[in-house]
Amino acid sequence: MRRQMVLKRAEAVLSERQHSYGDPAVSMAAVAARWSITLGQPVTPEQVVLCLIDLKLSRLSHDPQHYDSAVDLAGYAALLQEVTR
Repeated sequence: MRRQMVLKRAEAVLSERQHSYGDPAVSMAAVAARWSITLGQPVTPEQVVLCLIDLKLSRLSHDPQHYDSAVDLAGYAALLQEVTR
């Protein structure tokens, strides 16, 4: 039951974010372009999502019960499928 709650919330968050920020593939491409400038090397949208997954995993290692981080992790895992060419 708890996993269903996490997955349903992740879907709701993804829908809210898409409404606020537009197509996630376009958004991640924009982040990749900015990070490429900041880091001085090419960054792909896939790498952006993987880095955001790493961020959530790091936070969950500190507090494995943190609900919002689990929801975000599920959402980013789903987004990875959308931004992968």
